[in-house]
Amino acid sequence: MSVSLMMIWAGCFFVGMVLGAFYFTALWQTVRRLPSAENPVRLMLGSLVLRMAVLAAGFYFVMGAHWERLAAALLGFIVMRKILTYRLGPQKAAHAAH
Repeated sequence: MSVSLMMIWAGCFFVGMVLGAFYFTALWQTVRRLPSAENPVRLMLGSLVLRMAVLAAGFYFVMGAHWERLAAALLGFIVMRKILTYRLGPQKAAHAAH
């Protein structure tokens, strides 16, 4: 395996982490705003559409017709999910609400 291939996969992994950070941080902010939202359904659906559009476009461009790149990006996305779940878990969320 060449060094350039490893660098591409590392870059895809990093992009997946950035996409995961965007997706889950935006989801977290949406959920926090729901109680005070004038129209919670519109907020949730609008957030979902925006998050999914950014995610789909990001994965599409990082993939570049190579499934291996998509797999590396998805792995980065999942790793970021685990990191944010740990950092913003139920105990911290309950504490932040008070």
